[in-house]
This record gives sequence, C-alpha cells and structure tokens, in this order.
Amino acid sequence: MSPTISEPSASSDRAILSLDGVTIRRGRDNILTNVSVEVARGSIHVVVGPNGAGKSTLLMATLGQTMFTGRVVARWARDGTIGYVPQSFVADRTLPVTVGDFLALTRQRLPICLGVTARARSRIVDLLARVGLPEFLDRQLSVLSGGELRRVLLAHALDPLPELLILDEPAAGLDASANRWLEEMLVTVRDRDGVTVLMVSHDLEQARRIADRVTLLDGAVIADGTASDALAALQRLHGFSHA
Repeated sequence: MSPTISEPSASSDRAILSLDGVTIRRGRDNILTNVSVEVARGSIHVVVGPNGAGKSTLLMATLGQTMFTGRVVARWARDGTIGYVPQSFVADRTLPVTVGDFLALTRQRLPICLGVTARARSRIVDLLARVGLPEFLDRQLSVLSGGELRRVLLAHALDPLPELLILDEPAAGLDASANRWLEEMLVTVRDRDGVTVLMVSHDLEQARRIADRVTLLDGAVIADGTASDALAALQRLHGFSHA
C-alpha cells in the first residue's frame, strides 16, 4: 500500500493534492488504472463517471483507506485537517442518540452519557444553523431523512474548518431545493473560507454549475479539464448517463 504522503506547502504550490499513477486491483480485476489527477488549492474539483467507475475507491485511496500502487501527495498550508462526508451512513435506530449527541462526540472531553456541555452545545447550535438545521439539536439521529442526515454529516465535516473537504455523492437524497443549498454552501466554503473541495458526483450539470475542474473517470481518467471537456468525452462513452 502506498500511503498518502504529506508535505509542507509553499505559498506558490498550486496543487493541494496530487495523485500520480494510482492503480488499484482486486483479484484479477483492475478497479483503477494509472490515475493521475491534480486538485488545485482553493478549488472545487468534481469527479464524475458511471456506476462502478471507481470514483468512491479513488476517494478511499486519497484518504489512505485502501491498498493501491502509485503515489498520493497532499501539500498542507495549515494543519492538514480533512473533512469527509461518506456516500452512506446508517444510524442505528435502536440507539437514543440525538443530533447534538452525535456532533458533541468530538467536541467535548466529557462522556456523552453525562450530557452535552454548554460550550459544545453553543458550538453545535452554530454549526446546525450553518447547514440550515437550527432546530435539530435535540432531534433523534435515527429519524432524520436522508437529506437531513447528509446536512448533519456536512456540519460534522466543517468543524474544525478543513483544508480539504472530501464529499462522496453529497447530493444523494436531496431534493432540488436542498441541492441548490448544497451548491451555494460549497461555493461559500471555497470562496469565503478557502477550503478545497474534492467531490464525487453523478451529476455533470451540477459539476458544470460549481466546479473549477472536472475529472471524468471510468476505471481510468477519460477527461480532465472543464465540464465542457468532460461532456465532450462523455458523448464518446457508451452506456454512461447522468441525472
């Protein structure tokens, strides 16, 4: 396994993340072959492709969570904090865990069974307001809709403010209004907070609206450039459709 290598960044470094020749095999099958991509600092970089293209696997390689050959280099300007929102997260419906409890797990030293501290509670209220769920502090995690849960996970990923925010299909389960909100949020964290966003999506139109760069992936890099570049390559790919 080639781990992600962290290097200090000079202010002139354009890429916060460089993937060079990343290849992943499972048994006799190649999941990813010789994938080389650079993610520019302070950008929204969207990876699109069909089901089974290896998009989520690429994120796992970036996070150092799967075996691969090749090289992944992260160049941090601050403390190297990564925020991550997974494609799926199943809350145990038998556990009486509130949204506040969940978000407090990494925000206070006292055990959650003793309650949420006033300091953590204040921070969590601010986080929930930021993702449009100001009244959800005491809501049971298990009763949230898919879109609501995704917003809670995004709140978790944004505190502490990351240098790199990695999102796996963040629009899944969101209606059109919530999807517009998500896009506005991602543009805000890029422009106001300087967060670099690396996102997997099926939606090329969403990528066209918000992405600075798009990588079209289907086991290998098919195109890497603007959304228009990806669309032109998409038309040459048999069997790929986007919502």
